[in-house]
Amino acid sequence: MPPDKKTQSHMPIKVNNVDVFYGSNHAIINVSMDVHQKSVTAFIGPSGCGKSTLLRCFNRMNDEIIGCRTEGEIIWNNINILDKKVDPVPLRRQVGMVFQKPNPFPKSIYDNIAYGPRIQGINDKKTLEAIVEKSLKDAALHEEVGDRLNESALDLSGGQQQRLCIARALAIEPDIILMDEPCSALDPIATAKIEDLIDKLKKDYTVIIVTHNMQQAARVSEYTGFFYLGKLIEFGYTKQIFERPKKELTENYMTGRFG
Repeated sequence: MPPDKKTQSHMPIKVNNVDVFYGSNHAIINVSMDVHQKSVTAFIGPSGCGKSTLLRCFNRMNDEIIGCRTEGEIIWNNINILDKKVDPVPLRRQVGMVFQKPNPFPKSIYDNIAYGPRIQGINDKKTLEAIVEKSLKDAALHEEVGDRLNESALDLSGGQQQRLCIARALAIEPDIILMDEPCSALDPIATAKIEDLIDKLKKDYTVIIVTHNMQQAARVSEYTGFFYLGKLIEFGYTKQIFERPKKELTENYMTGRFG
């Protein structure tokens, strides 16, 4: 079982010696770090360096990939969530995920958000209405769509669809929100709205974001991990990583010498 909400602590989520293999490909190589709760942590690095692979370890999505093997520990409230004894289904209720491209269901705005709570057995109309309203407000979308909840989610703009997907993730009351390049398909205005939203979410949630946009990482995160060829090269406060990197490889990446 995943950690009980009643026992949630502010202790860091400890990533200890995590390795991930896709067949014979060693995609993540002995990664260790402390992910601080109620904050934003960014994973940066060039394409194919393992950022998204590590992100998917936190909700065990790599389990769905044939031939993928994960070793090591991710300790969250005294439980190793990588342990095969931990059921990934309830774990994923506490670890929400927002993907690179908005993926709303071909349903109404209301039904997109009510879907998760209904799966959990919540069917009371007033309760569902309250969840939908709160989730939309928390995702900074209620003012824009609150009067058209019965319209198709597919009619929303790309930025609105992405915030709807965030609202859908919030509806099941997760503790951790994973974001895999959440703004890569959005224009600058929609991106700014998502970044403002991320800044608000960290008050109540632990947010881990993968981004190719270094400026975005600098704007939204308190902590940053720089990855290269499956290895965590450097991890620390975002300001320190960007302004005073300790590793030459990190500095080379930050200054655009490769990427």
